[in-house]
Amino acid sequence: MTDPHAIQPSALDQFPDRDPEETAEWQASLDAVTQAAGPHRAAYLMRRTLERAEGNGIALPKLLETDYVNTIPTAAEPAAPGDEAMEARITAWNRWNAAAMVTRGAKHGVGGHIATFASAAWLYETGFNHFFQGKESQDSPGSGDQLYIQGHASPGIYARAFLDGRLTEAHLDNFRQESGGNGLPSYPHPRRLPWLWEFPTVSMGLGPLSAIYQARFNRYLTNRGIKDVGGSHVWAFLGDGEMDEPESTAALALAAREELDNLTFVINCNLQRLDGPVRANFKIVQELEAQFRGAGWNVIKTLWGTAWDELFRLDTTGALVRRLRQVPDAQVQTYQTRDAAYIRQDFFGGDPALVEMAKLLSDDKILECFHLSRGGHEARKVYAAYKAAVEHKGAPTVILAQTVKGHTLGEGFASKNANHQMKKLSVDEFKAMRDRLELPISDSQFIDGVVPYGHPGADAPEVRYLQERRAALGGPAPARRTHPLAPLPAPAEKTFASFDKGSGTQNIATTMAFVRLVKDLVRDKETGKRWVPIVPDEARTFGMESLFPSLGIYSPKGQTYEPVDRDQLMYYKEAKNGQILNEGITEAGSMADFIAASTAYSTHGEAMIPFYIFYSMFGWQRTADQMWQLGDQLGRGFLVGATAGRTTLTGEGLQHADGHSPVIAATNPAALSYDPAFAYEIAVIVKDGLRRMYGEAAPGEDQNVFYYLTVYNEPMPQPAKPAGPGVDEAIIKGLYRFNTAESAGLAPVANAARIQLLGSGTAIHWTLKAQKLLAEEWGVAADVWSATSWTELRRDALDADAALLRGEERVPYVRQALQGAEGPVLAVSDYMRQVPDQIAQWVEQDYSSLGADGFGLSDTRDAARRHFGVDAESIVVAALAQLARRGEVKATAVKEAREKYGL
Repeated sequence: MTDPHAIQPSALDQFPDRDPEETAEWQASLDAVTQAAGPHRAAYLMRRTLERAEGNGIALPKLLETDYVNTIPTAAEPAAPGDEAMEARITAWNRWNAAAMVTRGAKHGVGGHIATFASAAWLYETGFNHFFQGKESQDSPGSGDQLYIQGHASPGIYARAFLDGRLTEAHLDNFRQESGGNGLPSYPHPRRLPWLWEFPTVSMGLGPLSAIYQARFNRYLTNRGIKDVGGSHVWAFLGDGEMDEPESTAALALAAREELDNLTFVINCNLQRLDGPVRANFKIVQELEAQFRGAGWNVIKTLWGTAWDELFRLDTTGALVRRLRQVPDAQVQTYQTRDAAYIRQDFFGGDPALVEMAKLLSDDKILECFHLSRGGHEARKVYAAYKAAVEHKGAPTVILAQTVKGHTLGEGFASKNANHQMKKLSVDEFKAMRDRLELPISDSQFIDGVVPYGHPGADAPEVRYLQERRAALGGPAPARRTHPLAPLPAPAEKTFASFDKGSGTQNIATTMAFVRLVKDLVRDKETGKRWVPIVPDEARTFGMESLFPSLGIYSPKGQTYEPVDRDQLMYYKEAKNGQILNEGITEAGSMADFIAASTAYSTHGEAMIPFYIFYSMFGWQRTADQMWQLGDQLGRGFLVGATAGRTTLTGEGLQHADGHSPVIAATNPAALSYDPAFAYEIAVIVKDGLRRMYGEAAPGEDQNVFYYLTVYNEPMPQPAKPAGPGVDEAIIKGLYRFNTAESAGLAPVANAARIQLLGSGTAIHWTLKAQKLLAEEWGVAADVWSATSWTELRRDALDADAALLRGEERVPYVRQALQGAEGPVLAVSDYMRQVPDQIAQWVEQDYSSLGADGFGLSDTRDAARRHFGVDAESIVVAALAQLARRGEVKATAVKEAREKYGL
């Protein structure tokens, strides 16, 4: 155990101390104050001294910043294990093949990125050789480490997999050419390359956010006793420009607050984003250091290579450190491209002490320092940073590694503003790169101007070394497990069947019905512990407070206080093994939780059943990008848009009135979107979702889907499930006849005009009222259908169309269901008309729709529905208009109805 009071290596150790005796006297004075008056008095005096220094104009780093130097001095760097020369050869092959792959693809116009991996090659290679645990790791069997690879660096990861024998030249030649089935996706993508990639990361900002919640979910699994993954470490590789995305830093405080020392961010600080410098007139490293330190992270800066050690030894006045702190990033980038004379004048020429220092430096030394020597390009410095990160306890670590974008690619690439968009090197540039990397590739291998791939041979020392290192660390990485898990046992049938009989005279909102169903499911002896309830600080809104004392709210520290409502039945209970993830006001954080939980079946070999319940307006509208990430990552679980609909959430107004989430959900191929009307429909859908995602999926069914259910906060009577065969199947397919005019006891006169009313969600209640009005006041027979999923009906119809083009005879289910139904069809929902109109082209009957288009507003439910023209009376008028156009009711009936109902 390290003595916390022992003197630790300091970044200041790398500078000469011109008066060590004076320094010791100052330190002794501080020690004396601490001993005599206590640490608080010592801290007070230090703060007053810093204030006086600032007031006198003495240049000092801010409290949240350190000097622009390495955190770990060269003298304190541990010896790196392994064969550095061998690892350098491996890195050289990877650099070459990454550039060759992208350049060869450029002739097809598919593009690619070269410069990012060129800057970060050692950041990855050091990890692969010494730190990143594979799935068979002894420390974390079946899980290993989780690697969030920077998306633009993917060519380098493919190049390493090629050297390792996991990819062939044919694979590399199909980079960004996937339609043939043997290609490589442009960026990390589990759905496209499911045996390699675990995490999609190129939607920038989502990688760092997800990494934090993945590390947090690892602790959740361990603390709840599901699986001990304490040996897993989460590594997130990020760009300094990516840190501008708000999601990148949204959860830094969470990571520090929960002491996630199983998490390391590696930020590749090449000082460039896509178009130019990240902070042209400032210093991104210093900014990030302050941001992370302020959030409570351990910060390690790996900025300068060993060539700088001589300069720091010469800096007896601190002038060099002051100058490094002053120079903006864009000027550092300029030094990378200018000669020694320019650097002497611009960097050293403004301070007499630096002028004298420069006289002691050769031009070659200056160019070595300013062109080549960066901490992120030296294996020993990267190793030291990684070792310090994994050994640090009590806080997450961020490594700020300075590199040169386009390193080793030549003068045409290195530090150029446009290098992110540069997709290829010329043959001459490749030959120069070959010589620079000392690779045994002859001129004759460049056939017809095509750059060759390089490989030393399957039994070469480089390949054996690479494979031996990976074997020692638990197998290849990155790698995703795709083997099937044993199906989870189905919950007891009575859990779902209890909803079949309805609620009698009791009014129950479908939100409450869903919560009650989950309460029963989490009690299941076999699968109950695998449910992961996720809510963004709205549990009481959704009636979930009864779950607090029974399940507990997850907190790694447990409950260190006495809750104010401790004497109440449903008190606020936090626990280290709590099951509920109550995330506070962060839909993005909640979605990151959901993604981690929904993919635990692959990441850790443990099937978890997350359900994330949220205001429907703040789901797809606010975090749709993460929902695509969820689908990309092959996540499984239940998203629940509660208080759904544009007119159902009374009084909340425009920003809370959801009239479009099913439209956005319909765009995601992995989302099965349902708008259930009744409690028994919810039970049927959840039961089928558990079967499909976690149980025995039917042949041809994709298990890698997630369900989106909209539920409402309007208490309504819940009817019994209609009797008869096929109802459950029809609910899942998206449409079934709830009743007819006759079965509802509303049969009008013989040969009455008839219409089919399709309603989804809460709109079913307006259609039922309209059914009664049509029969009793207008002599029209209406049959009512529950459309549980407009989206699934559309997808089935699209599949039928595609089958027809292949010569197969298939009739869309929606057409089958409505076959023989008399009269026109009128579809109604609490969403914009675009939602029910998804099925219009496949309905053979005359079709029209009603919906809540436009902006929401604050009012009562009745007033809002009248405003949007979707209430029962508006449905009646629309139905009569359809029938009048067909000549089945008198034309004047429409006007009469409008006047009668005040429309």
